[in-house]
Amino acid sequence: MLYGGQPSYPVMLKAVGCGWFMKMLIISLWLVLLAACTLKKATVTSKEPGYMLGKAPGLAEAKVLKITRLKESLVSAAFKQVLSLEKETTGDVDWLRRFYKNQDYELILLNRYLPGKDLELLMGYLDSVELHGLNPELFYRTEIRDLWSKLGETKEEKTMDAYQQKVKLEVLLAVSLIKYSRTMQYGLVRPDSIYTNYFISTLSPDSSLAGKVFAVADLKNYLDSIQPKSSQYLALQKALKLGFGTKAIPREEADLVIKVNLERLRWKNKVAAVKYVSVNIPDFSLEVIDQGKAILQMKVCVGEGRNKDGMNLLSKDPDTGLVRDQPIAKETPQLNSMIYSVQVNPIWHIPASIARAEISKYVASNPDYLAENDMDVYKDGKRISAGEVDWENVGQYSFKQRPGDQNSLGKIKFLFNNNSSVYLHDTPVKSAFKKVNRAISHGCVRVEKPLELALALFGKGKTYDQIKSAMQNAYPRAKNISLPVKIPVYLNYITAWADAKGNLALRKDIYGLDLVLYSYMKNHHLLPLNDLSSANN
Repeated sequence: MLYGGQPSYPVMLKAVGCGWFMKMLIISLWLVLLAACTLKKATVTSKEPGYMLGKAPGLAEAKVLKITRLKESLVSAAFKQVLSLEKETTGDVDWLRRFYKNQDYELILLNRYLPGKDLELLMGYLDSVELHGLNPELFYRTEIRDLWSKLGETKEEKTMDAYQQKVKLEVLLAVSLIKYSRTMQYGLVRPDSIYTNYFISTLSPDSSLAGKVFAVADLKNYLDSIQPKSSQYLALQKALKLGFGTKAIPREEADLVIKVNLERLRWKNKVAAVKYVSVNIPDFSLEVIDQGKAILQMKVCVGEGRNKDGMNLLSKDPDTGLVRDQPIAKETPQLNSMIYSVQVNPIWHIPASIARAEISKYVASNPDYLAENDMDVYKDGKRISAGEVDWENVGQYSFKQRPGDQNSLGKIKFLFNNNSSVYLHDTPVKSAFKKVNRAISHGCVRVEKPLELALALFGKGKTYDQIKSAMQNAYPRAKNISLPVKIPVYLNYITAWADAKGNLALRKDIYGLDLVLYSYMKNHHLLPLNDLSSANN
Protein backbone atom coordinates (compact mmCIF):
# COMPACT_ATOMS: atom_id res chain seq x y z
CA MET A 1 0.00 0.00 0.00
CA LEU A 2 1.17 3.51 -0.76
CA TYR A 3 1.26 6.41 1.69
CA GLY A 4 -1.94 8.29 0.86
CA GLY A 5 -3.87 5.28 -0.42
CA GLN A 6 -3.97 3.24 -3.63
CA PRO A 7 -1.81 3.95 -6.71
CA SER A 8 -2.82 6.11 -9.64
CA TYR A 9 -0.97 5.81 -12.90
CA PRO A 10 -1.41 7.15 -15.44
CA VAL A 11 -3.46 10.26 -14.80
CA MET A 12 -4.43 11.62 -18.20
CA LEU A 13 -5.88 15.08 -18.46
CA LYS A 14 -7.04 14.91 -22.05
CA ALA A 15 -10.37 16.48 -22.81
CA VAL A 16 -13.34 14.22 -22.25
CA GLY A 17 -16.38 14.06 -24.49
CA CYS A 18 -18.61 17.04 -23.90
CA GLY A 19 -22.05 15.62 -23.38
CA TRP A 20 -24.88 17.77 -22.06
CA PHE A 21 -23.76 17.30 -18.46
CA MET A 22 -20.15 18.14 -19.21
CA LYS A 23 -21.11 21.25 -21.15
CA MET A 24 -23.20 22.48 -18.25
CA LEU A 25 -20.42 21.59 -15.80
CA ILE A 26 -17.80 23.44 -17.83
CA ILE A 27 -19.99 26.52 -18.17
CA SER A 28 -20.69 26.52 -14.43
CA LEU A 29 -17.06 25.85 -13.61
CA TRP A 30 -15.99 28.72 -15.80
CA LEU A 31 -18.20 31.09 -13.84
CA VAL A 32 -16.49 30.06 -10.62
CA LEU A 33 -13.03 30.20 -12.13
CA LEU A 34 -13.69 33.61 -13.62
CA ALA A 35 -14.25 34.83 -10.10
CA ALA A 36 -11.49 32.86 -8.41
CA CYS A 37 -8.71 33.18 -11.00
CA THR A 38 -8.83 36.87 -11.84
CA LEU A 39 -9.72 39.59 -9.40
CA LYS A 40 -10.73 38.27 -6.00
CA LYS A 41 -13.85 40.42 -6.01
CA ALA A 42 -14.80 40.20 -9.68
CA THR A 43 -18.56 40.02 -10.19
CA VAL A 44 -20.41 37.65 -12.50
CA THR A 45 -23.60 38.82 -14.14
CA SER A 46 -26.71 36.90 -13.10
CA LYS A 47 -30.43 37.18 -13.67
CA GLU A 48 -30.65 38.54 -10.18
CA PRO A 49 -28.62 41.73 -9.73
CA GLY A 50 -26.06 41.84 -6.98
CA TYR A 51 -24.81 38.22 -7.26
CA MET A 52 -21.12 38.01 -6.56
CA LEU A 53 -18.97 34.86 -6.41
CA GLY A 54 -16.93 36.10 -3.51
CA LYS A 55 -17.57 38.26 -0.51
CA ALA A 56 -20.91 39.95 -0.99
CA PRO A 57 -21.88 42.33 1.78
CA GLY A 58 -25.52 43.19 1.70
CA LEU A 59 -26.78 40.04 -0.01
CA ALA A 60 -29.59 38.14 1.56
CA GLU A 61 -28.31 35.32 3.75
CA ALA A 62 -30.13 32.69 1.69
CA LYS A 63 -28.52 33.90 -1.53
CA VAL A 64 -25.03 33.83 0.02
CA LEU A 65 -25.61 30.28 1.22
CA LYS A 66 -26.83 29.27 -2.23
CA ILE A 67 -23.78 30.73 -3.95
CA THR A 68 -21.38 29.20 -1.42
CA ARG A 69 -22.87 25.78 -1.97
CA LEU A 70 -22.70 26.26 -5.74
CA LYS A 71 -19.02 27.18 -5.58
CA GLU A 72 -18.20 24.28 -3.30
CA SER A 73 -20.05 21.84 -5.53
CA LEU A 74 -18.48 23.08 -8.75
CA VAL A 75 -14.94 23.19 -7.40
CA SER A 76 -15.40 19.70 -5.99
CA ALA A 77 -16.45 18.60 -9.45
CA ALA A 78 -13.37 20.30 -10.87
CA PHE A 79 -11.11 18.34 -8.54
CA LYS A 80 -12.80 15.12 -9.58
CA GLN A 81 -12.36 15.93 -13.24
CA VAL A 82 -8.73 16.95 -12.89
CA LEU A 83 -7.74 13.91 -10.86
CA SER A 84 -10.03 11.46 -12.68
CA LEU A 85 -11.42 10.17 -9.39
CA GLU A 86 -8.10 8.47 -8.64
CA LYS A 87 -8.23 6.68 -5.28
CA GLU A 88 -4.52 7.23 -4.67
CA THR A 89 -4.97 10.93 -4.08
CA THR A 90 -8.30 10.80 -2.27
CA GLY A 91 -6.80 11.92 1.03
CA ASP A 92 -4.94 14.79 -0.60
CA VAL A 93 -8.01 15.87 -2.56
CA ASP A 94 -10.18 15.96 0.55
CA TRP A 95 -7.59 18.12 2.29
CA LEU A 96 -7.16 20.35 -0.76
CA ARG A 97 -10.90 20.91 -1.10
CA ARG A 98 -11.04 22.19 2.46
CA PHE A 99 -7.87 24.22 2.04
CA TYR A 100 -8.92 26.01 -1.14
CA LYS A 101 -12.37 26.65 0.26
CA ASN A 102 -10.80 28.40 3.24
CA GLN A 103 -8.64 30.40 0.82
CA ASP A 104 -11.64 31.55 -1.27
CA TYR A 105 -10.34 29.33 -4.09
CA GLU A 106 -7.36 31.55 -4.78
CA LEU A 107 -4.79 29.92 -7.10
CA ILE A 108 -2.00 30.22 -4.57
CA LEU A 109 0.76 28.24 -6.25
CA LEU A 110 0.27 29.79 -9.69
CA ASN A 111 0.32 33.28 -8.24
CA ARG A 112 3.47 32.40 -6.30
CA TYR A 113 5.47 30.43 -8.88
CA LEU A 114 4.50 31.73 -12.31
CA PRO A 115 5.91 35.28 -11.99
CA GLY A 116 9.42 33.95 -11.25
CA LYS A 117 11.36 30.80 -12.05
CA ASP A 118 10.08 28.56 -9.27
CA LEU A 119 7.93 26.48 -11.61
CA GLU A 120 10.95 25.87 -13.81
CA LEU A 121 12.89 24.93 -10.67
CA LEU A 122 10.26 22.41 -9.62
CA MET A 123 10.27 20.83 -13.08
CA GLY A 124 14.01 20.33 -12.75
CA TYR A 125 13.50 18.33 -9.56
CA LEU A 126 10.76 16.26 -11.18
CA ASP A 127 13.00 15.59 -14.18
CA SER A 128 15.65 14.15 -11.86
CA VAL A 129 13.28 11.77 -10.05
CA GLU A 130 14.69 8.85 -12.06
CA LEU A 131 17.92 9.28 -10.09
CA HIS A 132 15.87 8.18 -7.08
CA GLY A 133 14.82 5.06 -8.99
CA LEU A 134 11.29 6.38 -9.48
CA ASN A 135 8.89 7.24 -12.29
CA PRO A 136 8.56 11.03 -12.82
CA GLU A 137 4.98 10.59 -14.01
CA LEU A 138 4.01 9.72 -10.45
CA PHE A 139 4.35 13.44 -9.87
CA TYR A 140 2.50 14.45 -13.07
CA ARG A 141 5.63 15.79 -14.75
CA THR A 142 4.34 15.57 -18.33
CA GLU A 143 0.87 16.88 -17.50
CA ILE A 144 2.29 19.86 -15.62
CA ARG A 145 4.72 20.67 -18.40
CA ASP A 146 2.00 20.45 -21.07
CA LEU A 147 -0.40 22.65 -19.10
CA TRP A 148 2.36 25.13 -18.39
CA SER A 149 3.14 25.33 -22.09
CA LYS A 150 -0.52 25.87 -22.99
CA LEU A 151 -0.85 28.49 -20.30
CA GLY A 152 2.09 30.38 -21.79
CA GLU A 153 0.35 30.43 -25.16
CA THR A 154 -2.91 31.78 -23.72
CA LYS A 155 -1.71 33.77 -20.72
CA GLU A 156 -3.39 36.97 -21.91
CA GLU A 157 -6.65 35.25 -22.76
CA LYS A 158 -9.57 35.33 -20.41
CA THR A 159 -11.51 32.49 -21.93
CA MET A 160 -13.21 29.52 -20.40
CA ASP A 161 -10.46 27.20 -21.68
CA ALA A 162 -7.69 29.39 -20.27
CA TYR A 163 -9.24 29.35 -16.81
CA GLN A 164 -9.77 25.61 -17.03
CA GLN A 165 -6.05 25.18 -17.71
CA LYS A 166 -5.21 27.35 -14.73
CA VAL A 167 -7.25 25.38 -12.24
CA LYS A 168 -5.91 22.09 -13.59
CA LEU A 169 -2.34 23.32 -13.29
CA GLU A 170 -2.93 24.67 -9.78
CA VAL A 171 -4.36 21.39 -8.54
CA LEU A 172 -1.67 19.28 -10.20
CA LEU A 173 1.06 21.46 -8.73
CA ALA A 174 -0.48 21.06 -5.28
CA VAL A 175 -0.82 17.29 -5.52
CA SER A 176 2.64 16.91 -7.10
CA LEU A 177 4.37 18.94 -4.39
CA ILE A 178 2.60 17.11 -1.58
CA LYS A 179 3.36 13.71 -3.07
CA TYR A 180 6.97 14.59 -3.88
CA SER A 181 7.50 15.90 -0.34
CA ARG A 182 6.02 12.76 1.16
CA THR A 183 8.06 10.46 -1.08
CA MET A 184 11.43 12.09 -0.48
CA GLN A 185 10.93 12.10 3.28
CA TYR A 186 9.09 8.83 3.92
CA GLY A 187 9.14 6.70 0.76
CA LEU A 188 6.26 5.62 -1.44
CA VAL A 189 5.48 2.17 -0.07
CA ARG A 190 4.38 1.26 3.42
CA PRO A 191 6.70 -1.67 4.25
CA ASP A 192 4.33 -3.29 6.73
CA SER A 193 1.66 -3.47 4.02
CA ILE A 194 3.73 -5.67 1.69
CA TYR A 195 5.91 -7.60 4.16
CA THR A 196 4.46 -10.16 6.56
CA ASN A 197 7.42 -10.21 8.95
CA TYR A 198 8.16 -6.49 9.13
CA PHE A 199 8.20 -5.13 12.67
CA ILE A 200 10.47 -2.10 12.42
CA SER A 201 8.98 1.12 13.74
CA THR A 202 8.96 3.60 10.88
CA LEU A 203 7.89 7.21 10.83
CA SER A 204 5.02 8.18 8.55
CA PRO A 205 3.80 11.54 7.27
CA ASP A 206 1.28 13.37 9.40
CA SER A 207 -1.49 15.74 8.44
CA SER A 208 0.76 18.78 8.70
CA LEU A 209 2.86 17.84 5.65
CA ALA A 210 0.40 19.21 3.10
CA GLY A 211 0.09 22.50 4.93
CA LYS A 212 3.87 22.92 5.01
CA VAL A 213 3.96 22.78 1.21
CA PHE A 214 1.79 25.90 1.00
CA ALA A 215 3.80 27.67 3.71
CA VAL A 216 7.08 27.39 1.79
CA ALA A 217 8.72 30.79 1.35
CA ASP A 218 11.84 29.61 -0.50
CA LEU A 219 11.05 26.70 -2.82
CA LYS A 220 14.66 25.82 -3.61
CA ASN A 221 15.70 25.65 0.03
CA TYR A 222 12.64 23.55 0.80
CA LEU A 223 13.21 21.06 -2.03
CA ASP A 224 16.88 20.79 -1.09
CA SER A 225 16.00 20.21 2.56
CA ILE A 226 13.78 17.19 1.89
CA GLN A 227 16.27 15.31 -0.29
CA PRO A 228 17.65 12.10 1.27
CA LYS A 229 21.23 12.94 2.22
CA SER A 230 22.72 9.87 3.89
CA SER A 231 26.04 8.72 2.50
CA GLN A 232 24.52 5.35 1.65
CA TYR A 233 21.68 6.92 -0.32
CA LEU A 234 24.03 9.17 -2.28
CA ALA A 235 26.31 6.21 -3.03
CA LEU A 236 23.41 4.15 -4.41
CA GLN A 237 22.25 7.10 -6.52
CA LYS A 238 25.74 7.41 -7.98
CA ALA A 239 25.85 3.69 -8.77
CA LEU A 240 22.44 3.89 -10.44
CA LYS A 241 23.49 6.87 -12.54
CA LEU A 242 26.85 5.46 -13.64
CA GLY A 243 25.66 1.89 -14.00
CA PHE A 244 26.97 -1.15 -12.20
CA GLY A 245 27.34 -4.72 -13.34
CA THR A 246 29.67 -7.71 -13.31
CA LYS A 247 29.79 -11.09 -15.00
CA ALA A 248 28.06 -12.55 -11.96
CA ILE A 249 25.56 -9.71 -11.59
CA PRO A 250 24.40 -8.10 -14.85
CA ARG A 251 23.53 -4.41 -14.82
CA GLU A 252 19.78 -5.03 -15.12
CA GLU A 253 19.80 -7.12 -11.95
CA ALA A 254 22.05 -4.64 -10.15
CA ASP A 255 19.68 -1.79 -11.06
CA LEU A 256 16.78 -3.76 -9.58
CA VAL A 257 18.64 -4.24 -6.31
CA ILE A 258 19.71 -0.58 -6.14
CA LYS A 259 16.19 0.76 -6.74
CA VAL A 260 14.53 -1.29 -4.02
CA ASN A 261 17.26 -0.38 -1.55
CA LEU A 262 16.83 3.32 -2.36
CA GLU A 263 13.18 2.92 -1.40
CA ARG A 264 14.20 1.14 1.81
CA LEU A 265 16.48 4.04 2.69
CA ARG A 266 13.57 6.45 2.24
CA TRP A 267 11.64 4.60 4.94
CA LYS A 268 12.39 6.57 8.08
CA ASN A 269 13.13 4.44 11.10
CA LYS A 270 12.64 5.98 14.49
CA VAL A 271 15.88 7.61 15.54
CA ALA A 272 18.38 5.09 16.85
CA ALA A 273 20.37 5.70 19.99
CA VAL A 274 24.03 6.64 19.92
CA LYS A 275 24.87 2.98 20.46
CA TYR A 276 22.99 0.09 18.87
CA VAL A 277 23.30 -3.40 17.38
CA SER A 278 22.57 -3.85 13.68
CA VAL A 279 22.12 -7.19 11.94
CA ASN A 280 21.96 -7.34 8.15
CA ILE A 281 20.11 -10.56 7.38
CA PRO A 282 21.18 -11.18 3.74
CA ASP A 283 24.78 -10.19 4.52
CA PHE A 284 24.90 -12.63 7.48
CA SER A 285 26.63 -9.93 9.52
CA LEU A 286 26.33 -8.01 12.79
CA GLU A 287 27.77 -4.65 13.77
CA VAL A 288 27.78 -2.72 17.00
CA ILE A 289 27.58 0.97 16.15
CA ASP A 290 28.76 3.60 18.61
CA GLN A 291 28.91 7.31 17.78
CA GLY A 292 28.27 6.46 14.12
CA LYS A 293 31.20 4.03 13.85
CA ALA A 294 31.31 0.24 13.85
CA ILE A 295 33.21 -0.82 16.98
CA LEU A 296 32.56 -4.54 16.48
CA GLN A 297 31.80 -6.70 13.45
CA MET A 298 31.12 -10.41 13.16
CA LYS A 299 29.47 -13.13 11.12
CA VAL A 300 26.02 -14.44 11.99
CA CYS A 301 23.72 -17.26 10.94
CA VAL A 302 20.09 -16.38 10.23
CA GLY A 303 16.87 -18.26 9.53
CA GLU A 304 16.37 -20.43 6.48
CA GLY A 305 14.60 -18.77 3.56
CA ARG A 306 12.45 -19.48 0.55
CA ASN A 307 15.35 -19.42 -1.88
CA LYS A 308 17.36 -22.14 -0.15
CA ASP A 309 19.61 -24.05 -2.55
CA GLY A 310 18.60 -21.74 -5.38
CA MET A 311 14.96 -22.80 -5.30
CA ASN A 312 12.47 -20.00 -5.93
CA LEU A 313 9.48 -20.69 -3.72
CA LEU A 314 7.85 -17.28 -4.12
CA SER A 315 4.22 -17.13 -5.22
CA LYS A 316 3.14 -14.98 -8.15
CA ASP A 317 -0.32 -13.67 -8.96
CA PRO A 318 -1.16 -15.00 -12.45
CA ASP A 319 -3.30 -11.97 -13.30
CA THR A 320 -1.11 -9.10 -12.11
CA GLY A 321 2.31 -10.73 -11.94
CA LEU A 322 2.61 -9.40 -8.39
CA VAL A 323 5.03 -11.40 -6.23
CA ARG A 324 3.52 -11.84 -2.79
CA ASP A 325 5.33 -12.21 0.51
CA GLN A 326 4.66 -15.65 1.99
CA PRO A 327 7.49 -16.31 4.44
CA ILE A 328 8.26 -19.73 5.80
CA ALA A 329 8.35 -20.23 9.56
CA LYS A 330 12.15 -20.22 9.83
CA GLU A 331 12.82 -16.80 8.31
CA THR A 332 14.36 -14.18 10.59
CA PRO A 333 11.94 -11.23 10.79
CA GLN A 334 12.80 -7.59 10.19
CA LEU A 335 12.36 -5.87 13.53
CA ASN A 336 13.70 -3.44 16.06
CA SER A 337 13.66 -3.80 19.82
CA MET A 338 15.77 -3.21 22.93
CA ILE A 339 18.26 -5.72 24.33
CA TYR A 340 17.49 -5.71 28.04
CA SER A 341 19.40 -8.69 29.44
CA VAL A 342 21.48 -11.77 28.74
CA GLN A 343 21.12 -15.31 29.99
CA VAL A 344 24.45 -16.97 30.63
CA ASN A 345 24.41 -20.76 30.24
CA PRO A 346 20.88 -20.62 28.88
CA ILE A 347 18.20 -23.28 29.04
CA TRP A 348 16.73 -23.94 25.61
CA HIS A 349 12.96 -24.23 25.70
CA ILE A 350 12.51 -26.27 22.55
CA PRO A 351 9.47 -25.28 20.45
CA ALA A 352 6.95 -28.05 19.84
CA SER A 353 7.36 -27.55 16.09
CA ILE A 354 11.07 -28.46 16.31
CA ALA A 355 10.34 -31.39 18.61
CA ARG A 356 7.75 -32.70 16.17
CA ALA A 357 9.67 -32.10 12.92
CA GLU A 358 13.24 -32.88 13.99
CA ILE A 359 13.78 -34.36 17.44
CA SER A 360 11.19 -37.07 16.93
CA LYS A 361 13.14 -38.31 13.90
CA TYR A 362 16.41 -38.34 15.83
CA VAL A 363 14.81 -40.29 18.66
CA ALA A 364 13.31 -42.77 16.21
CA SER A 365 16.78 -43.63 14.91
CA ASN A 366 18.52 -43.29 18.30
CA PRO A 367 16.48 -43.91 21.48
CA ASP A 368 19.27 -42.35 23.57
CA TYR A 369 19.24 -39.08 21.62
CA LEU A 370 17.58 -37.03 24.39
CA ALA A 371 20.00 -38.21 27.09
CA GLU A 372 23.04 -37.74 24.88
CA ASN A 373 22.03 -34.15 24.17
CA ASP A 374 21.05 -33.14 27.73
CA MET A 375 17.36 -32.88 26.83
CA ASP A 376 14.46 -33.41 29.21
CA VAL A 377 10.75 -33.89 28.56
CA TYR A 378 8.02 -32.63 30.92
CA LYS A 379 4.33 -33.33 31.14
CA ASP A 380 2.18 -31.33 33.54
CA GLY A 381 5.39 -30.04 35.13
CA LYS A 382 6.85 -33.48 35.80
CA ARG A 383 9.83 -34.93 33.98
CA ILE A 384 9.12 -38.13 32.04
CA SER A 385 11.29 -40.55 30.09
CA ALA A 386 11.63 -40.49 26.33
CA GLY A 387 9.80 -43.81 26.14
CA GLU A 388 6.66 -42.21 27.62
CA VAL A 389 6.40 -39.56 24.90
CA ASP A 390 3.59 -39.79 22.36
CA TRP A 391 5.47 -38.31 19.41
CA GLU A 392 2.27 -37.91 17.43
CA ASN A 393 0.98 -35.44 20.04
CA VAL A 394 4.03 -33.54 21.22
CA GLY A 395 2.00 -30.41 21.98
CA GLN A 396 1.16 -31.77 25.44
CA TYR A 397 4.83 -31.84 26.45
CA SER A 398 7.52 -29.28 27.09
CA PHE A 399 11.07 -29.97 25.93
CA LYS A 400 14.13 -28.39 27.52
CA GLN A 401 17.85 -28.62 26.92
CA ARG A 402 20.05 -28.14 29.97
CA PRO A 403 22.99 -25.67 30.03
CA GLY A 404 26.27 -27.06 28.82
CA ASP A 405 28.45 -27.75 25.83
CA GLN A 406 25.62 -29.54 24.00
CA ASN A 407 23.16 -26.67 24.33
CA SER A 408 22.05 -25.34 20.94
CA LEU A 409 22.08 -21.77 22.28
CA GLY A 410 25.71 -22.06 23.31
CA LYS A 411 26.88 -20.27 26.43
CA ILE A 412 24.86 -17.05 26.22
CA LYS A 413 21.77 -15.53 24.64
CA PHE A 414 20.85 -11.86 24.29
CA LEU A 415 17.20 -11.12 25.01
CA PHE A 416 14.90 -8.47 23.53
CA ASN A 417 11.11 -8.27 23.39
CA ASN A 418 9.42 -9.35 20.15
CA ASN A 419 6.43 -11.38 19.00
CA SER A 420 8.52 -13.73 16.85
CA SER A 421 10.36 -15.42 19.76
CA VAL A 422 13.77 -14.70 18.27
CA TYR A 423 16.98 -13.56 19.96
CA LEU A 424 20.73 -13.43 19.46
CA HIS A 425 22.68 -16.38 20.82
CA ASP A 426 25.91 -18.33 20.85
CA THR A 427 26.19 -21.75 19.18
CA PRO A 428 28.30 -24.85 19.82
CA VAL A 429 28.59 -25.42 16.05
CA LYS A 430 31.31 -22.91 15.16
CA SER A 431 31.91 -24.50 11.76
CA ALA A 432 28.66 -22.95 10.53
CA PHE A 433 30.37 -19.56 10.27
CA LYS A 434 32.66 -20.92 7.56
CA LYS A 435 29.71 -21.39 5.22
CA VAL A 436 28.97 -18.85 2.50
CA ASN A 437 25.21 -19.21 2.80
CA ARG A 438 24.48 -18.95 6.50
CA ALA A 439 20.68 -18.90 6.27
CA ILE A 440 20.52 -22.11 8.31
CA SER A 441 18.85 -21.39 11.68
CA HIS A 442 15.27 -21.75 12.87
CA GLY A 443 14.88 -17.96 12.91
CA CYS A 444 17.14 -16.78 15.71
CA VAL A 445 20.46 -15.09 15.00
CA ARG A 446 23.57 -17.10 15.92
CA VAL A 447 26.54 -14.84 16.63
CA GLU A 448 30.16 -15.66 15.90
CA LYS A 449 31.74 -13.75 18.81
CA PRO A 450 29.30 -13.81 21.75
CA LEU A 451 31.81 -12.84 24.42
CA GLU A 452 33.00 -9.84 22.41
CA LEU A 453 29.37 -8.82 21.90
CA ALA A 454 28.81 -8.98 25.66
CA LEU A 455 31.88 -6.80 26.19
CA ALA A 456 30.61 -4.25 23.65
CA LEU A 457 27.24 -4.08 25.42
CA PHE A 458 28.31 -4.19 29.08
CA GLY A 459 31.78 -2.70 28.85
CA LYS A 460 34.69 -3.75 31.03
CA GLY A 461 33.98 -4.21 34.70
CA LYS A 462 32.56 -6.51 37.34
CA THR A 463 29.45 -7.53 35.38
CA TYR A 464 31.39 -8.47 32.27
CA ASP A 465 33.87 -10.43 34.39
CA GLN A 466 30.96 -12.38 35.90
CA ILE A 467 29.62 -13.18 32.44
CA LYS A 468 33.01 -14.34 31.21
CA SER A 469 33.61 -16.49 34.29
CA ALA A 470 30.15 -18.07 34.13
CA MET A 471 30.56 -18.96 30.45
CA GLN A 472 33.76 -20.83 31.31
CA ASN A 473 32.34 -22.66 34.34
CA ALA A 474 32.67 -26.44 34.15
CA TYR A 475 29.35 -26.82 36.02
CA PRO A 476 27.14 -24.30 34.21
CA ARG A 477 23.97 -22.90 35.71
CA ALA A 478 21.56 -20.56 33.98
CA LYS A 479 21.85 -16.97 35.17
CA ASN A 480 20.05 -13.83 33.98
CA ILE A 481 21.96 -10.55 34.00
CA SER A 482 20.24 -7.27 33.10
CA LEU A 483 21.93 -4.58 31.07
CA PRO A 484 22.43 -1.35 33.03
CA VAL A 485 21.16 0.51 29.95
CA LYS A 486 18.99 -1.10 27.28
CA ILE A 487 20.61 -1.22 23.83
CA PRO A 488 18.56 -0.94 20.59
CA VAL A 489 18.83 -3.82 18.15
CA TYR A 490 17.81 -3.76 14.48
CA LEU A 491 17.35 -6.82 12.30
CA ASN A 492 17.46 -5.31 8.81
CA TYR A 493 17.24 -6.63 5.26
CA ILE A 494 19.67 -4.69 3.06
CA THR A 495 20.99 -6.10 -0.22
CA ALA A 496 22.87 -3.09 -1.64
CA TRP A 497 25.16 -0.61 0.10
CA ALA A 498 28.53 1.12 -0.16
CA ASP A 499 31.27 -0.51 1.88
CA ALA A 500 33.91 1.32 3.92
CA LYS A 501 35.97 1.94 0.77
CA GLY A 502 33.00 3.31 -1.14
CA ASN A 503 32.60 0.23 -3.32
CA LEU A 504 29.11 -1.06 -4.10
CA ALA A 505 28.26 -4.30 -2.30
CA LEU A 506 25.36 -6.51 -3.40
CA ARG A 507 23.93 -9.58 -1.69
CA LYS A 508 21.62 -12.40 -2.74
CA ASP A 509 17.93 -11.96 -2.05
CA ILE A 510 17.74 -14.97 0.28
CA TYR A 511 14.12 -14.36 1.34
CA GLY A 512 12.89 -12.91 -1.96
CA LEU A 513 12.04 -9.60 -0.30
CA ASP A 514 13.70 -7.59 -3.07
CA LEU A 515 11.46 -9.32 -5.58
CA VAL A 516 8.38 -8.62 -3.47
CA LEU A 517 9.15 -4.90 -3.28
CA TYR A 518 10.32 -4.59 -6.89
CA SER A 519 7.26 -6.46 -8.14
CA TYR A 520 5.01 -4.11 -6.17
CA MET A 521 6.78 -1.02 -7.47
CA LYS A 522 6.61 -2.24 -11.07
CA ASN A 523 3.01 -3.36 -10.81
CA HIS A 524 2.00 0.03 -9.45
CA HIS A 525 4.14 1.97 -11.94
CA LEU A 526 6.41 3.53 -9.36
CA LEU A 527 9.56 2.88 -11.38
CA PRO A 528 11.10 4.78 -14.32
CA LEU A 529 9.50 4.24 -17.71
CA ASN A 530 12.23 1.90 -18.93
CA ASP A 531 11.16 -0.51 -16.18
CA LEU A 532 7.45 -0.35 -16.95
CA SER A 533 7.39 -2.17 -20.27
CA SER A 534 8.20 -5.45 -18.53
CA ALA A 535 6.16 -4.77 -15.41
CA ASN A 536 4.40 -8.11 -15.50
CA ASN A 537 7.23 -10.25 -16.84
